[in-house]
Amino acid sequence: MPQPDLVIFDCDGVLVDSEIIAARVEAELITLAGYEVSAEEIAETYAGLTFKDILMRIEEKSKIPFQVSLIDRAEELVDRKLRSDVRAIEGVREAVASVTTQRCICSNSRSERIEFMLEKVHLLPFFAGRIFSALETPTGKTKPAPDVFLLAAEKLNANPANTFVIEDSVHGVHGARAAGMRVIGFTGASHSYPGHADALTEAGAETVIRRWAELKSVIAALSEWSADA
Repeated sequence: MPQPDLVIFDCDGVLVDSEIIAARVEAELITLAGYEVSAEEIAETYAGLTFKDILMRIEEKSKIPFQVSLIDRAEELVDRKLRSDVRAIEGVREAVASVTTQRCICSNSRSERIEFMLEKVHLLPFFAGRIFSALETPTGKTKPAPDVFLLAAEKLNANPANTFVIEDSVHGVHGARAAGMRVIGFTGASHSYPGHADALTEAGAETVIRRWAELKSVIAALSEWSADA
């Protein structure tokens, strides 16, 4: 049976149910700073982006200037909340273990945050030494730029065309597709919204799963389809 060279997992909203936690903190801070926004809007429109990029996009739309100090404040508050509240998404441990080829993480989060979240939910051993933060790439460009995905493929000697990426955000899907990789969308986290699967498909995901139990068979089916194509 054909196997991919590499399976890349996003972290937030894919391995851990962290997007909704961050969205609640960020929405409150942005609202207090003068632009009313809900956690649901943050999760639907801006999931997958760094808080800095979220602020820049809202600033451009609203013409409200935000203080730079808001970024550090958000990082501090989100970290604190994640350390106490973050949980693994149901079934993820078994799904990750079912991937018998190379696996890694590509995320817009800081590697320090990724590591403490994975340690808390007992997933770190699956990815130790194979965590790639877009913030720490040579360019520093975050998703939707493809840089972090291409760096992971280069470091792990993987052909991007034979690499699968599991992503929960439109921005992440765009980045993975720009890297020439195949994308499986994921909608099983708490921040998922009506139309989420359609949005991921429209962005370029070949298929979308909601339950981790589907991952093994989906990768096998897509690998066969590629081999037959």
